[in-house]
Amino acid sequence: MKYLSICYIGFISLIFISGGLFIMSINFLLIDFSLFIEWEVVSLNSMSIVMAFLFDWMSLMFMSIVLLISSLVIYYSMEYMSEDKKINRFIMLVLMFVLSMMLLIISPNLISILLGWDGLGLVSYCLVIYFQNIKSYNAGMLTALSNRIGDVALLLAIAWMLNYGSWNYIFYIEMQKMDMEMFIIGGLITLAAMTKSAQIPFSAWLPAAMAAPTPVSALVHSSTLVTAGVYLLIRFNILLADTYLGQFLLFISGLTMFMAGLGANFEFDLKKIIALSTLSQLGLMMSILSMGFYKLAFFHLLAHAFFKALLFMCAGAIIHNMNDNQDIRMMGGLCVHMPMTSSCLNVANLALCGMPFLAGFYSKDLILETVSMSYINMFSFFLFFFSTGLTVCYSLRLVYYTMTGDLNCSSLNVLNDEGWIMLKGMLGLLVMSVLGGCMLNWLIFLTPSMICLPIYLKLLTLFVCLMGGMVGYFVSYVNLFFFNKSLYNNKIVMFIGSMWFMPYLSTYGVIFYPLFLGGYIVKSMDQGWSEYFGSQQLYKSLIKYSQINQIVQNNNLKIYLLLFVLWIIILLSLMLLM
Repeated sequence: MKYLSICYIGFISLIFISGGLFIMSINFLLIDFSLFIEWEVVSLNSMSIVMAFLFDWMSLMFMSIVLLISSLVIYYSMEYMSEDKKINRFIMLVLMFVLSMMLLIISPNLISILLGWDGLGLVSYCLVIYFQNIKSYNAGMLTALSNRIGDVALLLAIAWMLNYGSWNYIFYIEMQKMDMEMFIIGGLITLAAMTKSAQIPFSAWLPAAMAAPTPVSALVHSSTLVTAGVYLLIRFNILLADTYLGQFLLFISGLTMFMAGLGANFEFDLKKIIALSTLSQLGLMMSILSMGFYKLAFFHLLAHAFFKALLFMCAGAIIHNMNDNQDIRMMGGLCVHMPMTSSCLNVANLALCGMPFLAGFYSKDLILETVSMSYINMFSFFLFFFSTGLTVCYSLRLVYYTMTGDLNCSSLNVLNDEGWIMLKGMLGLLVMSVLGGCMLNWLIFLTPSMICLPIYLKLLTLFVCLMGGMVGYFVSYVNLFFFNKSLYNNKIVMFIGSMWFMPYLSTYGVIFYPLFLGGYIVKSMDQGWSEYFGSQQLYKSLIKYSQINQIVQNNNLKIYLLLFVLWIIILLSLMLLM
């Protein structure tokens, strides 16, 4: 039982640290206090390497929630991964993952951010390929190579920051908003955040990363890897408000939100539906952030973390009981066989939809009302509200397929709620999914404010949610008629269901053809013409000249006579020319 002790130690220590950080964050928020710590690592002559940490209410609150979810995920893994002989390695990888995220959260410096950023990328690759098969390897490679684009953008931003004399970006953003240098840095940071948060055209890796174990998915999709990009842009939020960069990001993130919501309605893999819902919510966070409302984006980031981790944990418990079957068409009637897990799943689903007084309601309703009040065009307005309707649509579709009717699985399954450790982990997040939204709302928005809108705009959110829910449920209920319709339009359905062909574009357009072209260039240029005109030609010339030199070194009388005659001819030629 050695692994159990490691899990318990990790769980208890993370819970205590999380509680301490949360109390500190409330204290810092109330007294409006920030702590900037500089640690001189090395000092050599006039050069010093300094590590900087920024502790303010935002970083402390985010860290406390990441640690809370991580502790419950580790506790949940004690039972979920109990058959794994190498569970120690798994727990260590999860802890390294969380440590990388901590480093990223508290860094006001681009160099130390890169350490956490690359740590997340490396450990996520190790976790995605944890179940060692071809599918996992392909998914891991797609994840790693997609994220490398963002890593390169961050490296370029570090190079541009040299123009300011320091990499502590936190000091320069405010004063340099209109500066061209900072605009370029902002563009590079936005590109890095888009790859990490899987915005169009880098969306394909996020559903592919579902090859990782379900506890890892719960951690990655709630509060760590995919939220790193959003958090980085929250720190750089001044560069987005009322700029072309913000308008571009609003367009891209709005399309991502719409594309993911539409794709989830045509997906039958349980984990991929939840992954696409994460992508949709990331688009929502990015959209409101690009409009300049960074506190709202941060609020939704935290509230979303609770119910999304719970959704993945419930999905993991269901997959565990269904003998590793993830197809929702094979499920049904789970509310009879697994009432506790089904209740948790339904609460998380309702929180995702924005059901009043659950965690998602406080942030989503506030975001949509702020959008209604803001000065944006009709296209963006449509994307916000239609995507919200799509969220409720696929959530009710998921409930229909998994909860209602009879069990459709062909083999014998013993379905029950007897995974007590997994249930305890889920119940902790259930409480936060119910109470977390109002608690964070009262903490983050200390000053009361009121959004005054006409009655039709106030009720528009509720109307869109109800319409989306009705469409999702009834289309699934009478699916025979609509299924036949989708067969008639199979090309459109294939286009929508495959994320607008983005996986094909990512694998072939971003990975296969560039690598093939790179190999061709290496073969023809590096190992071809450049060898012929460069080192190989030099090598052949040296051989030829050394052979001539060798003949000269033989001390042959004929050679010396020949050289003497040549020297006389050259001398006579020069005399005649003069």
